[in-house]
Amino acid sequence: MHVLFVCTGNICRSPIAERLAMLFAQQSQLPNFSASSAGTRALVGYPIHPDSVRVIEGQGGDASNFSARRLSSKIASGADLILTMTRAHSDMVLETAPRQLRRTFTLAQAARLVTEFTPDSVADLAMLRPHLAADEGWDIADPIGQKSEFFTEVGARIADLLPPIVELCQRSE
Repeated sequence: MHVLFVCTGNICRSPIAERLAMLFAQQSQLPNFSASSAGTRALVGYPIHPDSVRVIEGQGGDASNFSARRLSSKIASGADLILTMTRAHSDMVLETAPRQLRRTFTLAQAARLVTEFTPDSVADLAMLRPHLAADEGWDIADPIGQKSEFFTEVGARIADLLPPIVELCQRSE
């Protein structure tokens, strides 16, 4: 099971989600899980933002060996599940890889569907999409340019949303 996380620059939110998802999967002893990330306007080649590194390492994750990359159709097509930080990112994923519609959600949308409906597999998420309200705080704000505390808040929200996703990936295997 491969999960792709998408944000704008691929140096703040999506690397936090990628690295914490890997940590949670490791803690759940989920051997066939992998995660990666990309940005719609990535700062290609950049490392993870220092405040995001602090968030990842503060949770016990590994922030090393990272290089930001730009979303492409090839990257998107290789994912079993694509989780974006905002609805606008989801739209950009679908412009890049329209065939990934059934596999693309915001992180908050996917977590809500998993929590409320307990689907058996990632494939079941698409059938549950009609249960999502049009606008219910599905976006995770970009911390770039904000104070360090805001990165902590964003990281905490991402960390809270990930466990149901990792559990779903475990059921999907």
